[in-house]
Amino acid sequence: MAETLFRVDLERFWRDNEASLDKPFSTDKPQVPMTLTTTEGCIWQELGIEPDPRYYEDPEVHIRFNKLYNDKAEEIVGRRLLRETFVPPEHQLPRPLRIEEIFGSQIRTVPGSEEIDGADWVMESIHSVRELEERMEYVQSLKLEDIVFPPGFFPALERLRTQYGEDPKLGMSIRGPVTAAMSLCGVENVIFWLMDEPRVMERFRDLLAEKIIELSTLLRRATDAPMTGFGFNDDNCAMLNPPLYERFGLPILERVFSVFSPKEEDWRYQHSDSEMTHLLPLLARVHLHGANFGPTVRPEAIRKAMPRTVIYGQLPPFTFSRGTPEEIAAAVRRDIEAVGADGGLVVTTAGSVNPGSKLAGLRAAMYAIQTWGRYQPLD
Repeated sequence: MAETLFRVDLERFWRDNEASLDKPFSTDKPQVPMTLTTTEGCIWQELGIEPDPRYYEDPEVHIRFNKLYNDKAEEIVGRRLLRETFVPPEHQLPRPLRIEEIFGSQIRTVPGSEEIDGADWVMESIHSVRELEERMEYVQSLKLEDIVFPPGFFPALERLRTQYGEDPKLGMSIRGPVTAAMSLCGVENVIFWLMDEPRVMERFRDLLAEKIIELSTLLRRATDAPMTGFGFNDDNCAMLNPPLYERFGLPILERVFSVFSPKEEDWRYQHSDSEMTHLLPLLARVHLHGANFGPTVRPEAIRKAMPRTVIYGQLPPFTFSRGTPEEIAAAVRRDIEAVGADGGLVVTTAGSVNPGSKLAGLRAAMYAIQTWGRYQPLD
C-alpha cells in the first residue's frame, strides 16, 4: 500500500499542522493549515464492506468498525481519525427545537445513500402571506423557555458530562436566515413576497432575528456555552439577488452579530454550500472572520471581496469523494497557489465531506500542503 501513496512525512505534517492552525493571516508558521478529515460515513467504502445497521445502535459494533478504520487511517495518514467511544441512542442528548420548528414546521429525516449522508428536511408549512402573518402572531406569543427543551434534556446533559465525558455546547451557530425562511415558506414564495409584500417581510425578518437571538441565548445558557461568537449555515442565500439579500438576509446577520459578536475580535462565520459569489460584497460588510463557501466560489473572488476573512476551502467535496488522489492534490495546490501566500487559507472541503472520501485522498491533500504549502522549508 505505502508504495502507491504520495510521499508524506506524516509525523512532521501533523506537528506542523498543529503549530499552524491558530495563526490566521500570518506566514510565521510552518505550512498552510488543514482541518480536512474524513467521517464515519466514509467507513464502508474504505473498508470495502456493506453498511451494518447495528453500527448506529450497538456500542460494541460501532467501536469495532471505528477501530478497524482507525488502524488503516493510522497507516495511511498517521492519525486515528474517528472516535473510539459511543453514546447509545437512549443516552444521547434529545434535540431542542430548531428555529423552523418554533415557526411551526415539522422536520423529517431523509435517509442517505452511498454517496450522500442523510439529512433533516424541513417541511414547508407557510403557503400564503396571510398564513405568514398568522404564524408571526403565534410565534410572538410563545415563551421559548417553555417549549425549546424536550423532556429529559437536562438529565441527559448531566449524564453525558458525568458518564461519557462529553460536554456539548449549543447555540453557537444556526441555520442561516434565507435557508430557514425558504424552508418555512418555499423558495419562490420568499422571493415573490420580498418584492410584493415588503412590509410583511420586514416584520418576518425582524422577528426571525429576534427569535434566533432568543433561541441561541437559551441554548448557550443551558449548556454553559460562551456568549460570544456566532456562525450561520445559509446555503439558500444564493437564491436571492443582491438587492433582496440586502433587504432580508444581511440585516439578520448584522443584528445577530451585534449581540453575539459585537467586538472586532469576536468570531463571525458563514458557511454557504452554494454559488453565492454575487453576495460576497454584501457579506464583506459584516467582517466575517471565517468563511466556507460552495465549490464554484473561487478563492480569488473571496479574497478580493474579503481580504481579512480566513478561507476554509475550497476543495470541491465531490473531488474529494470521487476524484483520484492526483486530482485532489491538484485541487489543493490550485487553492494554495491562488490565496495561500497571505496565511489566510485553511485547507478543507468547500462543503460537507461525502461518503466515498478516501484516506488516500486525504493523504494526497497532505502531500500538496507539504509540497506546495510550506512557509518554512522542511529540514
